[in-house]
Amino acid sequence: MQHLIGTYECKADAKGRVLMPIAIKKQLTPVASGGFVLKRAVFNPCLELYPIQEWMQLMEKVNTLNRFNKKNNDFIRRFTAGVKTVEMDASGRLLIPKDLVKHAQIGKEIVLSSAVNILEIWDKTLYEKAIDEATLDFGALAEEVMGDKNDDTIS
Repeated sequence: MQHLIGTYECKADAKGRVLMPIAIKKQLTPVASGGFVLKRAVFNPCLELYPIQEWMQLMEKVNTLNRFNKKNNDFIRRFTAGVKTVEMDASGRLLIPKDLVKHAQIGKEIVLSSAVNILEIWDKTLYEKAIDEATLDFGALAEEVMGDKNDDTIS
């Protein structure tokens, strides 16, 4: 799959339906027919939307874990907790299940943020807080994660 691009503000209705912005809908169109997997994020109070093909590739990696190892089994259980399959309807809306709306504290104002090959779905206030907190040490983080790369294509 191509990498997704952009951060978009939109609204969720009382039922948890989100009308996907045109720009992200166009990017998702090639994979929309297969559906998506929606799950709780590991490190943040948001949700992650995986095109089904991306999810299957991730599950292949997870399936290599030895399930007779308690830590592995605990990880698998917690990683897949609350996972749901979802689809965009003909109008380009995505229904976020109520348990996931509650988990991510999603209100009316939300942010869809691309994270390479998946979308993060955030409550707008929590997203802005996470971005503001991350800004404080982003330079140091960027240097630590990307600074040791000797690849001239990264600038």
